Amino acid sequence: MSMINIAERHKYILDRLSEKGYVNVVDLCKELDVSGVTIRKDLKLLEDKSLLFRSHGGATVNNPYINDKPVNEKEKLRRDEKNNIAIAAAAMIAPNDAIIISSGTTALALARNVHPKGHLTVITPALNVAQELLRHPEIEVLQLGGIVRNSSASVTGTYAERILADFSCSKLFLGLEGIDIEFGLTTTNLMEAQLNARMVTAAQKTIVLADSSKFGRRGFGKICDLEDVDEIITDSGISGHVVKALEEMGINVTIV
Repeated sequence: MSMINIAERHKYILDRLSEKGYVNVVDLCKELDVSGVTIRKDLKLLEDKSLLFRSHGGATVNNPYINDKPVNEKEKLRRDEKNNIAIAAAAMIAPNDAIIISSGTTALALARNVHPKGHLTVITPALNVAQELLRHPEIEVLQLGGIVRNSSASVTGTYAERILADFSCSKLFLGLEGIDIEFGLTTTNLMEAQLNARMVTAAQKTIVLADSSKFGRRGFGKICDLEDVDEIITDSGISGHVVKALEEMGINVTIV
């Protein structure tokens, strides 16, 4: 495939991007039979034309860096997808379960869809999740304490992390900002990421609630690697290529 011109290379790169959602420098070098330097120059030129976003080792269609929007603004985004994800997640809660629900708009949608069978214990850092669950007398809510973040209506910090060390729960339902196949799970706030990492440790099973816009994106704070995840619930906007990559890692993917 060598000896093709720059315009043909650019067309090839953009075609691959629209098909897969992201491209990798190493793969492009092999497929186009050119050096890494050439591919990186190509990606830079395409980024200058706002046709892609360069990321570590490749490029993505979406801007991989997410801004921290307030929770009430986020709630308006992709509402139906989040609700469908929440319904599927609620169905995974067992009678007399002890679970953790993280902060975030999809986690809040889950709280609205919980109809407990028997007694249920829920640990959460999110004030709005706790408030929602208080409607059910059979749910015992353990609210984590600490500094309340304005934008997420949620608690972070060492107090919250310390409390978690005393518990072991069956499942964590984790909302987040970004999932990157190579970098793992992220959120926009470092302290929130640290608390979420402690939640992953405190739960036997981590179930990620993420609409398809979260894939191929990165927040500032890393929560954990994808190998720490057991299950992901997402919507049909996710690309088949990403689903295949996740399933090859042994992650169960539920598409709603």
